[in-house]
Amino acid sequence: MTSTHSVLPPLTSVADIPEIPDIERMRRETGARLRAAMADRGIDALILLGNNSVVYAAGVSWPLGDAGLSYVERPVAVVLVDDPHPHLFLPFREGASSESGLPADHLHGPVYLEFDEGVERFARLLPELIPASAVIAVDELTGAMRRAQPQLFLSGPPSDAAQIVGAAKLIKTPDEIACINTAVKITDTAMVDVQAALAPGIRQIDLSAEFTRRTFELGAMASMLEPIWQVMPKFKADGVWTTHGDLALPLLTTERELAAGDVLWTDVSITYQGYCSDFGRTWIVGDQPTARQHAQYDKWQEIMDAVLGVVRAGATVADLGRTATKANGGVRPWLPHFYLGHSIGVNAAEIPMIGTDLGDDFDENFVLEPGMVMVLEPVVWEEGTGGYRSEEIVVITEDGHIRLTNYPYAPYGVR
Repeated sequence: MTSTHSVLPPLTSVADIPEIPDIERMRRETGARLRAAMADRGIDALILLGNNSVVYAAGVSWPLGDAGLSYVERPVAVVLVDDPHPHLFLPFREGASSESGLPADHLHGPVYLEFDEGVERFARLLPELIPASAVIAVDELTGAMRRAQPQLFLSGPPSDAAQIVGAAKLIKTPDEIACINTAVKITDTAMVDVQAALAPGIRQIDLSAEFTRRTFELGAMASMLEPIWQVMPKFKADGVWTTHGDLALPLLTTERELAAGDVLWTDVSITYQGYCSDFGRTWIVGDQPTARQHAQYDKWQEIMDAVLGVVRAGATVADLGRTATKANGGVRPWLPHFYLGHSIGVNAAEIPMIGTDLGDDFDENFVLEPGMVMVLEPVVWEEGTGGYRSEEIVVITEDGHIRLTNYPYAPYGVR
């Protein structure tokens, strides 16, 4: 793709990541990646409803990043394979900031695709944008859209746009990595204040309030998920019931007051310019870890070091899973309903997920490439301790990785 900006060299260290992302360049490059993925699959047009897909395709950010919270008044993007600018149907204009770079004739009023009336209006508008013979892919279909498929999709049933968007998102541009790195820095900085406030008697929701206030002061643009401050049981049998018989995670934050000795598994995510952070640490309320708990952290660090030793371009995600399992004495160090790790970008958890019911064939055939960004989050559990879990974000390079997470493990690992 031709660019008026200089080409950035390959990333080999944190110092190579742009301090300030060039948003215009980033949108141009991600748009080119998306249209190339469309062309590779013979798709002429995308209709995108999922919030994260719209963020990626249209370069906009808004406070409600969760489709489950904003499914009625959600933005909708239409991407054409031969048009560098997507069309955006937006129920609020504050999300279409000038940095999105969208021409005025590509910004449209809202379409309410949950309702028959909204779909009928959308069906009247689409022929002005998409030729009747075009091959279309859609990431979500509402009930009203399913009822009106013959009117919406004149050339036949649509393909799955999630496959196309997912392929485009796999490798991040340097500016995307800069956005993720900024989100990580915001999160890490805010968590210093949150951890300092941790004391017996504080409520989980008080920690959420402190975290949310501080991150937005530091430049966060959205809270990607409900902050988790989960009190872990000492024994699995003391935890809530689960279908798989293992630990439950995550459990929603409540007004529960924390008590001295509570073991907290934390999990939070915010966005900057639409790109996510992911933070996980294990804390103890008003107390220090026991010798057994320190030993659990040591085992977690041993597993993480082993995995980081094989993280590089050319490795498969199966290599990472096998390494983690071997370092944990042959037992998978992650919960049965989760994963050893996942990618991150405009969504807090993106493909690939490592060690899930996607299956061994998926893991064996998914090869890491430079520019992919991965979150690694092994779990170590021992009855009677509350367990240990932390997360690290790394950028894949030709000969290794760049670590983005820069937060201490205290009170664990400090003796």
